[in-house]
Amino acid sequence: MTDSISALDKSAIRTILVRAVNWLGDAVMTTPALRAIRESFPEARITVLANPLVAELFANHETVDAVHVYDRKGRHAGIRGRIRLARELRAERFDLAILLQNAIDAALIARLARIPRIMGYRTDGRGMLLTHGAPVTIEAKKLHHVDYYLAMLSRFGIETGAKHLSLTVTREEKEGTARLLAAAGIGANDFVIGINPGATYGSAKRWYPERFAAVADELSLRWGARVVVTGGPGEAAIAADIAAAMTVPALVMAGKTSVRELMALIKRCDFFITNDSGPMHIAAAFSVPLVAVFGPTDHTTTSPWSDRAAVVRRDTDCAPCLLRECPTDHRCMTAVTMTDVVEAAERLRTCVAALEHSA
Repeated sequence: MTDSISALDKSAIRTILVRAVNWLGDAVMTTPALRAIRESFPEARITVLANPLVAELFANHETVDAVHVYDRKGRHAGIRGRIRLARELRAERFDLAILLQNAIDAALIARLARIPRIMGYRTDGRGMLLTHGAPVTIEAKKLHHVDYYLAMLSRFGIETGAKHLSLTVTREEKEGTARLLAAAGIGANDFVIGINPGATYGSAKRWYPERFAAVADELSLRWGARVVVTGGPGEAAIAADIAAAMTVPALVMAGKTSVRELMALIKRCDFFITNDSGPMHIAAAFSVPLVAVFGPTDHTTTSPWSDRAAVVRRDTDCAPCLLRECPTDHRCMTAVTMTDVVEAAERLRTCVAALEHSA
């Protein structure tokens, strides 16, 4: 095991396996790391190993040659499933495994796949399984997630000068979104506000449906905008509540899109109002202007990585607690008002207009 930069012989690396993280938002924040890997190994074949949802995110990504799905609930479940996965990976004869995920499971699978070089943070008791291990320092824990992943790679001379998020949707996906919106009476020239009320991590991260509805109504009237409510299957009821509480019509798409379709829909939005969530990071990757409401999570490490984003939060004595469910009165979220979010949106739209004019 080593962490010296000279120990990584880049000339010997022809095939690379990148173990992706498990949450959509975290995966988006690893895209600068993927860019660093691609720039450091321009001729290598890069394969991402990811769960089914994250695998969709990286389909057609500019830095990736292939995506291998890790189906922990299906063919790769249990010990036999892990062995089956390792056998599948072994057949591809990877020269290097880069573990962006912190779990020991990632290192064990790389070992079982007989990958000779395994790189990652020394987390979850897996240090002895790595050939290229980086310590998780106090400073590293304080980094924004984008910088956290890049810091590990930098120890081994894997760097990039383009530290920005990146996602890709195809022309066919964009055309499919245009047809879907047209069927709902939303034209190509309509200003579209996306409302994203969900947060898969837990209810503590969710602002209130009636406040989302009030913001959507107000901005729709001020800006002459159409409203689309996004989210996963678990947020369909919340999205329906928002639409019912609004005085202007809204198109509810929560629970009706795949990850790829959600990406194309968010890219089409002209503005986005959201909780701290995966769709928030997708919007940031597409440079969609967005206002994000933060409560129990740490905005210093997971805020949208974009110069077209505004975070709305209130200092309370218990935030950030990082809990999935609030054990008290949810004061970090109740303190954020509709007016706070509307005013942040107005300021951001003015700033974005000024940026576009100067460009």
